[in-house]
Amino acid sequence: MHENLYFTNRKVNSVCWASLNHLDSHILLCLMGLAETPGCATLLPASLFVSSHQAGTDQPGVLCSFRIPGAWTCAWSLNTQANNCFSTGMSRRVLLTNVVTGHRQSYGTNSDVLAQQFAVKTPLLFNGCRSGEIFAIDLRSPSQAKGRKATHIFHDSAVTSVRVLKEEQYLMASDMAGKIKLWDLRTTKCVRQYEGHVNEYAYLPLHVHEEEGILVAVGQDCYTRIWSLHDAHLLRTIPSPYPTSKANIPSVAFSPRLGGPQGAPGLLMAVQQDLYCFSYSSSCPGSLEEGSWE
Repeated sequence: MHENLYFTNRKVNSVCWASLNHLDSHILLCLMGLAETPGCATLLPASLFVSSHQAGTDQPGVLCSFRIPGAWTCAWSLNTQANNCFSTGMSRRVLLTNVVTGHRQSYGTNSDVLAQQFAVKTPLLFNGCRSGEIFAIDLRSPSQAKGRKATHIFHDSAVTSVRVLKEEQYLMASDMAGKIKLWDLRTTKCVRQYEGHVNEYAYLPLHVHEEEGILVAVGQDCYTRIWSLHDAHLLRTIPSPYPTSKANIPSVAFSPRLGGPQGAPGLLMAVQQDLYCFSYSSSCPGSLEEGSWE
């Protein structure tokens, strides 16, 4: 709050990397409205958060904000069919925004859109809905075209996260019933299910890391679970350092090179105002050693 001039006291509904000037050059935030201030999507240069950046110096990159009330989720496009664009999932619609031209395209949906991800090889935007439906929008189609939905998959509960795997033949999805499923997009059938995840109503993300062959998710019971991506075997369950409560669900981030190009794999866990680091060995994925960062 003291060092970052762009700190906001509004709730952040969603956050993702944005590649406007170069890969991961910006951070895209979806902010809730507060009192007389409407909700918005904001692009912040990632360099603002680098420790060497000095407050008061010339601001690097592009900083801009778009008035988008009621966005549940956001996703940045690396697809050439939607260059310099991001998407926001909203109440019964999807909004595609070009940050350079300001052009917007709206797609009506049958349910609130809670999770999104763009494909890279194919011109598709995948959406997960409160109704349990997962569908893809063909970015080449006009917003009102009947054939714009390219894929249909269904969960029994609200979808909280969708992740398209690298080859774009499979999609991972989780829902508010605690189900995590791997779907074959060619046959639209579930080919694998990852057991043990706990969720009853929370908006919880999935973290897929194909390089290490793992899937990471934090449950509503505040346990972080790591599965083998290839056979769905539960490799490790990590309890939260804090007492279990709705307000203390950890946030986690896994990096194959924690700290930079020469870094080792590790898991960061944030709970309340504390940050924990777990070292990770791909040769022995069941062994994680905890360290604490003050």
